[in-house]
Amino acid sequence: MVSPLVKKWEHRVQLMTERLYESMQNDPNTDRQHPRPVAYDANGQPLYAAPVEPVSPAPAQPAATPSQVVHVARATEPIAVEVSEETKRRHDESMKQFPSLNLSDHEYIISAIRRHPIGMLAPLIATALSLSMMFTLIFNYPFISELLGLPMSTYGSVLTIGILLAVLFMAGGYLAVWVYMNNRFFLTNESVIQEIQLSVFVHKEQTVSLMNIEDASYSQKGPLQVLLNYGSIRLSTEGEETTYRFDYVANPKVQIAILNNAVEAFKNGRPVEGPASTNDKN
Repeated sequence: MVSPLVKKWEHRVQLMTERLYESMQNDPNTDRQHPRPVAYDANGQPLYAAPVEPVSPAPAQPAATPSQVVHVARATEPIAVEVSEETKRRHDESMKQFPSLNLSDHEYIISAIRRHPIGMLAPLIATALSLSMMFTLIFNYPFISELLGLPMSTYGSVLTIGILLAVLFMAGGYLAVWVYMNNRFFLTNESVIQEIQLSVFVHKEQTVSLMNIEDASYSQKGPLQVLLNYGSIRLSTEGEETTYRFDYVANPKVQIAILNNAVEAFKNGRPVEGPASTNDKN
C-alpha cells in the first residue's frame, strides 16, 4: 500500500515541477539569478525548476614576484694595468726628462713642442736697450755733469744706482725669457698636455685626451711667420666647444700632422707612434 502512494506522490510532484518550470520559462519577470525552490522532497531538500548554474570561481591572482636585490662586489684596490717592458722604458725616460709632468704608468711622451725663439726677441731687445742707456749714462756722467753743471761728488751715487738698475734689467729680461720658454706643449700616446706659464708665480696645466679632440689645425699669419716658419696650433674638443691654443710653434705644419696622426691612431685602437722628440732638455 505504501509503494503505490509514494509513486503517486512523486508523480504529482514531477507534474507540478514541470508545469512550474514551463510557467517560469514563459514569464520574463522571473529572476534567474536567484531561483526559488518550487517544492521539497521527502528529506526536506529544496527542488528547483531549473538547475542552478555553478558560479565559476574568480581567477587566482598571480603571486607577486618578490623583489631581488643584487649585490655588486667592487675591488678595494684598483686593478693594475699590465705594462709592457717597452712602454715602461719609454715612460721612465719621459719622466726623467720631464719630471714635472703627471703621466700615468703606461703613458709616455711622443713629441715635446717648445716655442719658437722669435718670441724672445722683444724682451731681449728691451733689456739690451735699457742696459745700453744705463751704461751710457754711467760712463759719460763726467761729460754730462760738466755740460749740465752737476757736481762730480754725486758720481759715486749715480754709479751705484746705475749698477743696481742694470742688475734689475738683466734679471727682468731673464725672467721674461724664462716665462716664455716654460710655455710648453706635449703630445703623449694618450693625451695632449699644455703647460702655461703666465708669470713667475702663475702656472697651470691643461690635459686633453686624444679621444676628445675633434679638430686640430694650425695657422700662419703675416710674411714674418711664413719666412721664419712658425705659427699657432689650435685644438677643439667635442661637446664642450672648448678651444686650446698654443702660439709661436716652430714648424707648425709638421707638428699638426703628427698630432692628427696620433688622434686617428688612438681613436682606431692602433698604437700611437711619432718621432722621438723627447731629447729636449727640461
